[in-house]
Amino acid sequence: MGKITFIAHDNTEQVVQFEAGDSLMQIAVHNGVRGIDGDCGGECACGTCHVIVAREWFDRTGTPGDAEEQMLSMTPERAKTSRLGCQVKTTEAMDGMTVRLPEFQM
Repeated sequence: MGKITFIAHDNTEQVVQFEAGDSLMQIAVHNGVRGIDGDCGGECACGTCHVIVAREWFDRTGTPGDAEEQMLSMTPERAKTSRLGCQVKTTEAMDGMTVRLPEFQM
């Protein structure tokens, strides 16, 4: 079991525990993280789980697929380290990771 820190747009931090294999979106929704809706249930179809991964952790999140890139291209707050939380499966190597939430979700 590890910990991930979600930082809201207003800099409020919420540290949650996770089990490797769950997606960032699942972890956020199950822990009531405000600002992550996951409206499509993790199907990479809505963009309501947009997160901005801290630069030092980004390489551990894998490579975005075509569907994720398409959804992120419509996100006005996209950053170089943006990901959709539903597409990031956690690993033990993500213990201590920090992600920021944009002001608005799609």
